[in-house]
Amino acid sequence: MHEEFMAEALNEAYEALAIGEVPVGAVVVKDGRVLGRGHNLRETVNDPTAHAEIIAVRAASDELNAWRLEGCDIYVTVEPCAMCAGALVLARIRTLVFGARDPKAGACGSIMNIVQDERLNHRIEIVEGILRDECQSLLQGFFRDLRRGVGAVERARLESE
Repeated sequence: MHEEFMAEALNEAYEALAIGEVPVGAVVVKDGRVLGRGHNLRETVNDPTAHAEIIAVRAASDELNAWRLEGCDIYVTVEPCAMCAGALVLARIRTLVFGARDPKAGACGSIMNIVQDERLNHRIEIVEGILRDECQSLLQGFFRDLRRGVGAVERARLESE
């Protein structure tokens, strides 16, 4: 079941890739139903908080008409940053499932672990490594292309050949 919802998060990451955003996707799930979806939109909307996780949490909160997302799980293609990890704790997310670790900014085990910090009033179960290779490959390819100066349109053309 984790693979099914991570595949949904990957679909969101590919949406981000198609518009030139860092390819990170997220879905919030409760009782086997996707309540919220999101992909990075920082460049598109010029908003430093427009991360996939934040967008998915907002959508799920709208769907439930509640800010407490108790009983909800979030699937994210890459380990959340400190901002997103904090938002997940505040939203009372039950389980965080992510694909690839982020050794430079990951705040759920890589450089710190906000979601399981015993000093906070809520802790989140972590499941990591679901579809790791595909999640990692997508990000690595994006940043490799970025360093080479390959944009989203050219990347799409190259993939179709």
